[in-house]
Amino acid sequence: MPRAKFQTLTEQMYYILLCLSEECCGMDIMDRVPTMTGGRVRVGSGTLYNLLEEFSQAGMIEETRSEGRRRSYLLTRKGREALRAEYRRLRDQADDYRRIFGEEEQL
Repeated sequence: MPRAKFQTLTEQMYYILLCLSEECCGMDIMDRVPTMTGGRVRVGSGTLYNLLEEFSQAGMIEETRSEGRRRSYLLTRKGREALRAEYRRLRDQADDYRRIFGEEEQL
């Protein structure tokens, strides 16, 4: 059975939505994600604009401003709920790891 769209989020999805807790445009997101993650996660323009369109169609973000080709977006309540659910899922995974290996486990 196929998994429901956005049931879980990729790293790129997670950080895009996290950026949109404040109004910003695509270029802002492409700059913010590597800064937030210390360069560990980057979002290419093709991936970003495809996901922005999908998030918008799913009601997870809304377009707030349009100036020429530059569009700004903001997280909706539905998007915030999806982000919160993903945070809880990741936190639960980390808790499971600590339960099995202990907090001081050296990687």
